[in-house]
Amino acid sequence: MPVTNRNIRVSFQKEGIHRYPAAKDLNGVEFLQYPHRHIFYFYVTLEVSHNDRDVEFILFKRELENLFESGAMQADFKSCEMMAEEILEYIEKEYPGRIVQVEVFEDDENGAILNNA
Repeated sequence: MPVTNRNIRVSFQKEGIHRYPAAKDLNGVEFLQYPHRHIFYFYVTLEVSHNDRDVEFILFKRELENLFESGAMQADFKSCEMMAEEILEYIEKEYPGRIVQVEVFEDDENGAILNNA
C-alpha cells in the first residue's frame, strides 16, 4: 500500500503566565481571569515529502523554540488557541504549501488543536 501522508512531529514546553478576562462571568472558574502560571506543551506536526527528512526535526524543533527565546513570541497572556494560531501562521509562511497541525496544552492536560487541512 503506498504511503499517502508523511509527517514529522516535534514537541517542546515553555513556562508562561496567562489569564482569561472573560472568566469573570463563568461560574466556577472566575479565578482564571487573574494571571496564573502554566507549563505550556507544544506539539507540532508538519507534512514532509519523502522519507529522508526534507525538514530535519531537531532543527525544526529548535527553530520553533527560538520563537520564544528570541522574544518573537510570548506565551504570556495568550490563550492556547492564540499561541497555536501564531505558530501555525509562522510555519505556513516559512514552509508554504504543507499541512500543519499545532497543539498547545496547559500543563499537558487541556488545550487547543489547530490545523490548516
